[in-house]
Amino acid sequence: MKKFIKLGVLSSAVVLAACGNGEGESAEESQVLTIGATNVPHAEILEFVQPTLEEEGIELDIVTYNDYVIPNMALSDGDIDANYFQHVPYFEAQVAENDYDFANAGGIHIEPMGAYSNRHDDLSDLPDGATILASSSVADHGRILGILQDAGLIEVDDSVDLVDATFDDIVENERNLEFEYEYDAALLTTLYAEDEGDVFFINSNFAVDQGISPIDESIALEDSSSPYANIVAVRSEDEDNELVQRLVEVLRSEETQEYILDTWDGAVLPVDE
Repeated sequence: MKKFIKLGVLSSAVVLAACGNGEGESAEESQVLTIGATNVPHAEILEFVQPTLEEEGIELDIVTYNDYVIPNMALSDGDIDANYFQHVPYFEAQVAENDYDFANAGGIHIEPMGAYSNRHDDLSDLPDGATILASSSVADHGRILGILQDAGLIEVDDSVDLVDATFDDIVENERNLEFEYEYDAALLTTLYAEDEGDVFFINSNFAVDQGISPIDESIALEDSSSPYANIVAVRSEDEDNELVQRLVEVLRSEETQEYILDTWDGAVLPVDE
């Protein structure tokens, strides 16, 4: 097992300092677990469990990102010990695409994908040729297609698993919906505010980060049976590390689950596997 590292940022310089958690270390000496996360809700959930871990001698060092690519690069490069920002299909796609040697240490919560519109109150109201804006994250396309299919707007090739489906798998589109899906996920809240299309599919973490309520403002919301649980990811060599296992246990605790439900009122839902 590699020793875990603490990542400190000073101005624009990144300073790496080894943290001893090897044999012979004093039980009174704090052990550092450095984890990368997106701001909301991931970093806020981690901040909630920080005091509990600190009481056990575990210092949780949280490094925040507003990006879906860099946290996995940082984990692969050894700049952080774990990350908590991505759902399972995205994780699996990134591992396959980049040959990352990662492990899923456990699911923590689900952020339902929501459809938002300034022009329409329901997906059933969409006119012929309506524009649908989505992110370039292929791992999210299946969940978007599932929402549209449930609303009766499209049909997806039934030989394709929705988790793996792309916009190319649409076989029926009677309203001639136009799909634009080249945008960065974080940009969609801005496009929604500027009314650049009919419907915007926005990940709940980006929505709540901009003060948008998925419960109150979305015109359609993914249900809680979604397979897109957000996970803690680690390098495979660290999958059985005691610090990582304890972090996941605390994140799945009843106290943390209650915090998630109370804080986001259904916009973020806890899971236990």
